[in-house]
Formats: sequence, structure tokens, C-alpha cells
Amino acid sequence: MVRRDRLRRMREWWVQVGLLAVPLLAAYLHIPPPQLSPALHSWKSSGKFFTYKGLRIFYQDSVGVVGSPEIVVLLHGFPTSSYDWYKIWEGLTLRFHRVIALDFLGFGFSDKPASIVEALLRHLGLQNRRINLLSHDYGDIVAQELLYRYKQNRSGRLTIKSLCLSNGGIFPETHRPLLLQKLLKDGGVLSPILTRLMNFFVFSRGLTPVFGPYTRPSESELWDMWAGIRNNDGNLVIDSLLQYINQRKKFRRRWVGALASVTIPIHFIYGPLDPVNPYPEFLELYRKTLPRSTVSILDDHISHYPQLEDPMGFLNAYMGFINSF
Repeated sequence: MVRRDRLRRMREWWVQVGLLAVPLLAAYLHIPPPQLSPALHSWKSSGKFFTYKGLRIFYQDSVGVVGSPEIVVLLHGFPTSSYDWYKIWEGLTLRFHRVIALDFLGFGFSDKPASIVEALLRHLGLQNRRINLLSHDYGDIVAQELLYRYKQNRSGRLTIKSLCLSNGGIFPETHRPLLLQKLLKDGGVLSPILTRLMNFFVFSRGLTPVFGPYTRPSESELWDMWAGIRNNDGNLVIDSLLQYINQRKKFRRRWVGALASVTIPIHFIYGPLDPVNPYPEFLELYRKTLPRSTVSILDDHISHYPQLEDPMGFLNAYMGFINSF
């Protein structure tokens, strides 16, 4: 009798826990995005939007050196945004007449981000100008697609003057995605659930390891990154965005071939502690495949986000490249 009463009370307790958990989980899954910090709010307020196929695309466009014809377009990495470039933005305006960056859309990856870059430059009336491309991570793949189109000399495509890549997994054979990326990319029916369950704690614990031990972002900087992802529920499409890893394998010949066959100046800025593109395997393959490209290797404690971890070193490396031709 006592045992039956105990079992009954336990069942009632679990029912009560379940009834309490349901609304709590529902509230959690629909939790609003965090408020923008003053710095991130200022970045958004100083930018603009243009419309691409009915979708609003955020971009920054700063006028720098008066009289210079030079234009640089910045292509950000995964899973963050154009705000990745804020630490070197002012330095770039001291060298270039126009400094432009945009946020990529979260609607799956093929060649669409490259088309958005082309559409933005048409919107700004720069489609016939020679463009310097500076890219990072995911942005390296977008730059490779733009380079392929440039090589094909397709009408309406932008003209590329130079290309500088940084810490992108341009070779699928040396790319080492993080565990969280693998789970989200290959989780099947679980992936949408995992993306909805993702929160700041999971995000920050997943992203921090790609920074060097002495250059990790502060909690406020991580919140800025998370706020950018949560904007317009961007976290819910991370699993589809990660398909670019598979696309990298599918289009390896197209994208690596574009790098190997063009004659424009190409440079690579490398944080050697990068766990995603590990040293020395990545660098050895890069130099073997692209012997014409120059390379800047930053300090040995700099990792996957060199423009954030060592902005002065990154900027000096890029300026050295730009001033070399």
C-alpha cells in the first residue's frame, strides 16, 4: 500500500513538472533577441539597407580618402556579420576611398551570396569599377565564386583588382569543422531542433575555442556576436547555412581552380593557431597549390579570427599587400 502511494505521488510529481516545463520551454523557444549594445546599435544606425529579390540586405559604405580611386569590399565569415570588421574599419578608410561591407542572408548557400555582392555594387553604381576583395572564413568561399565569375568574364560581373583571403577553409581536405558545426550540419531532422534550442551559453562555448588563448572575446563582445545572429531569427537557419561545408567539397575544382588560374594579386593572412584550418597542413597545401600567392603569418597565438584578435597585425599585413602592386 505504501509503495503504491509512493508511486502515485511520483507520477503526480512528474505530471506537475511536465505541466510546468511546457510553458517554460515554449517561452524559452520564443525568447526575444538581446538588445543591441551601444556599439552594435551605432554600427546598425550608421549602415543602410538595399533590397535584393524582396529581401532587405544590410550594408556599410564609408567614404575615406578623398581623390583615391581605390575600393575595398569586405566579406565576413560564419556565423557572424559585417561587424567582424569594425576593429580595422577606420584604418581601411585611411587608405581606400570606399570601404564597403554587407551582411550575408541566411537562406542557404550556393552562389547566392556572390550574387548579393554583385547586386550591392550595382546598387551603389560601382559595377564597372575595379574592386579589391578582403574576405574571412565563409567569405573566402564567396570571394572564390566571385573570382570564378570574373575569370569566366561573364557580362555584368564585377572586375576584381586584388583578393586577400584569411583563415577560410578553402581546401575541404584540410578543413576541420567544430563538433557543434558537425552536429548542426549533419543532424538531419534534429538540426532544426538544435538550432531552436541554441542559446548564448551554447553559442559562446562553441565559438570561444576558435580564438587564441590570449585573444578571446570578452563576454560583451560575445553578446554582440550573438545579438547579430539572433537578429531576425538568424539562429534558426544556421543548420542550412552550414551546408556551405558540403558545397565546398562539391565545387572544389571550380573554386580552387579559380584561385589557381587567375593572374591578379592574391594574398592570404593566416592566424596559425586556427583549429579549423590547422597549421602546418593547411599552409603547406596552400603554398603548394597557389605558389604565386603571397602569405602573411601572424603571431603564433593568433587563431581563426585574426582581424579581431590582432587588428593592427592584420591591418599592417593587408596594407603591405595592397601597397606591393
